[in-house]
Amino acid sequence: MLLAVNANNTNVKFAVYDGDRLRGDWRLHTSPARTADEYLVWLDQLMGHAGLRTKDIDGTVIATVVPPTLFNLRQLCDKYFRTDPVVVGDPGIDLGIKVLMDRPEEVGADRLANAVGGHLLVPDESLIVVDFGTATTFDVIAESGDYCGGVIAPGINLSLEALHGATAKLPRIAVEKPPRVIGKNTLGAMQAGVYWGYISLIEGVVARIREEWGKPMRVIATGGLAPLFHGNTPTIERLEPEITMRGLVEIYRRNNGRGNAGRR
Repeated sequence: MLLAVNANNTNVKFAVYDGDRLRGDWRLHTSPARTADEYLVWLDQLMGHAGLRTKDIDGTVIATVVPPTLFNLRQLCDKYFRTDPVVVGDPGIDLGIKVLMDRPEEVGADRLANAVGGHLLVPDESLIVVDFGTATTFDVIAESGDYCGGVIAPGINLSLEALHGATAKLPRIAVEKPPRVIGKNTLGAMQAGVYWGYISLIEGVVARIREEWGKPMRVIATGGLAPLFHGNTPTIERLEPEITMRGLVEIYRRNNGRGNAGRR
């Protein structure tokens, strides 16, 4: 079985795949100080609850946009799973796509996984993947699967924290769809501003990308808050929560047999 790890600014996600079948996935708050031993104890308990055993892991793949986490994640794979992990961004790793950027090395590993996963889902079509994470990103993928660039905007929760932290009287609120656009109290006005403001952001950015691209593009949403927006704007055509992890599984497959398989 394969352990796929995606370390983002807010959470580290672990997912276990048996072939194409997802057997379990779990999240842990991102902390560069967390050791391989801590990861193992936490993961072993959760896998056990799902009827899985850590000793059955024979392949590992890692994507991280938090460089200080990489050492301990590598240690987890090496020490406890006895594997040489495929690490997205390492020299020699074959993504199977071209990264058509001025500085390809600066593109986040999760965004590259989104490109690979998106192309698997929608082959031979141009695609925008909208990822609702710590930042809200728009990734542009060509019909060939090549990564062509995108847009990075502040994430919803970042915007909420900034609004709360920079004002004296505005409270901290949860993101949810308000019943109306015109708020009748402070909470309603804030929820409308955040929710409908992000709907407008999505629709506006996607429209401008499509105009600049010059031909039809499909739009897929992913990330923790994506379900909140899917179904409330026609711009988002499809919801795919596992697109990043599916991309990591495919990247592992494209590099398996190059010294990255388990060492049992």
